[in-house]
Amino acid sequence: MRVLGLMSGTSADGVDAVLASFEGSPRQPRWRLLSSAAVPYPVALRSRLIAAGQGTPLNAADVLELGEALTELQAEAARACDPEGRAELVGCHGQTLWHRPPHEQRRGCSWQLLQGPLLAELLQRPVVFDFRAADLALGGQGAPLVPAADAALLPAIGGWRALLNLGGIANLTLLPPATGPDRGAAVRGWDCGPANTLLDLAVEHFSGSSQRFDADGAWAAQGSVDEALIEQWLQLPYLQQQPPKSTGRELFGQADLQQRLSDLATAAHCRGGALSAADALATLTAFTAAVVAQDLARAPAAAELLVAGGGARNRTLMAQLRRRCRGLPLRPLAELGIGDSDREALAFALLAWWHHRGVPGSLPAVTGARRPAVLGVCAHPSSHSSRSATKIGHNRAAFIG
Repeated sequence: MRVLGLMSGTSADGVDAVLASFEGSPRQPRWRLLSSAAVPYPVALRSRLIAAGQGTPLNAADVLELGEALTELQAEAARACDPEGRAELVGCHGQTLWHRPPHEQRRGCSWQLLQGPLLAELLQRPVVFDFRAADLALGGQGAPLVPAADAALLPAIGGWRALLNLGGIANLTLLPPATGPDRGAAVRGWDCGPANTLLDLAVEHFSGSSQRFDADGAWAAQGSVDEALIEQWLQLPYLQQQPPKSTGRELFGQADLQQRLSDLATAAHCRGGALSAADALATLTAFTAAVVAQDLARAPAAAELLVAGGGARNRTLMAQLRRRCRGLPLRPLAELGIGDSDREALAFALLAWWHHRGVPGSLPAVTGARRPAVLGVCAHPSSHSSRSATKIGHNRAAFIG
């Protein structure tokens, strides 16, 4: 089956799209990446999304118009990836505006902005969306959801295999080995902490909004790292929390950046100087690497670390990872045929296929939910709803029965 996956992450820089084919066993499918595309958000739309993600109040009309504009851009990305309309199904994550993990007897809640039925009409394809809700209803974090796809798409090796995504938030997947005493262990995964959220906000701050990110880490490479502050920051309660855990701009956003810049400015003043942009970016970049290294040090020893996401193209960040991960072999996930920006879109294509087959897509060991769940809600284009619903129902019955 050909499935289109659409992903727009915490960085809110645009939509990544992949067209993939899946067949065979759901848990170990034969898959092929057929095409990919990336469509950036227009500056005004990105600013509105980031502001909403930082808690800026919106009235009902603003929310509706923002959702409509976002959905239309998702459709544009889908057409750029699949101009011939070969996809039979679409999986779309939407844009996270707010994420509240479960906490102190309060259930979690998460909002991914998307008008699913509109996207189905625009593309004339069934669209699976709202992937987090079922897991949240079962007491889970609702995220991360990609580890289940990692386990299905990538082969096991002789030792634990770690996958790191450096998007807006840094998150890890740990896949158990193919042999040995841990071969039956559960897949692990969690959100480590900040990656490009703080870095991009800092670049916009220091450049007066003339730059959106630190290309290749060149600006950070000119600065000096404040190691004492990094050690202090690593004690943040979230960073000391054990998985399951998930986070986003609610914790690592504009307010958090301002506090860290204040810490940096105070430290620079105590040394008799003023804070430079390069030093701030160098320290924030190193902090991201230190957060990941701290989490890996607490996990089963990995044989290798595969890196994806926009941060994988930041040479300064990658150099910091290599230094702080103390000899752990690092290589790009692209060497296994999944590009830096394709992994999460491919995962949501697979999650949509699993929804189509009636296969649970969540891992309670990762999210903390009471049991696995079939993820997502499917919206059908009006002209195909009856036929598509009947076909999907038959497929589910065949699989479950």
